[in-house]
Amino acid sequence: MSTFTGSYDCKADEKGRILFPASLKRRIATAAPDRFVVKKDIYVDCLVLYTMEEWEHLNSIIRARTNPYNREHNAFVREFYRDTAEVNLDGNGRLLLPRRLLDLVGIAKDVVMAGAGDRMEIWAAVRYNSSRLDADQYAALAEKYLGSEPLTPREE
Repeated sequence: MSTFTGSYDCKADEKGRILFPASLKRRIATAAPDRFVVKKDIYVDCLVLYTMEEWEHLNSIIRARTNPYNREHNAFVREFYRDTAEVNLDGNGRLLLPRRLLDLVGIAKDVVMAGAGDRMEIWAAVRYNSSRLDADQYAALAEKYLGSEPLTPREE
């Protein structure tokens, strides 16, 4: 599994191609390092880029937790896959993102690719920069999700 960290300023050209940062490409530990799935994020106006390995893992979770004969499950699955596309790196190391997805999240030219652990987020730069939590909000979330239980020692 790959872990993505950091943020990278990029440019999208008129065809929707974005040069994939070389340092991110080195972090991809997968059998298909040039193939990805991109989808609209559920909560915010950005795209989420998954390695094929991570996408298959996510699909296995969805299959295990949904029943196609349950109406709510069926509606969720339809929406989950609605704004999704498989993309590849071209010979020049660029991702060609579908215009319909770029338009959904307001990406025109200035782009930020931001590491989010097991996936990358692709943002319009202005939206990414305005989404930052203030220091107190961030500290409160860290305390809420990481500070309530004792940390377990790392096994060596």
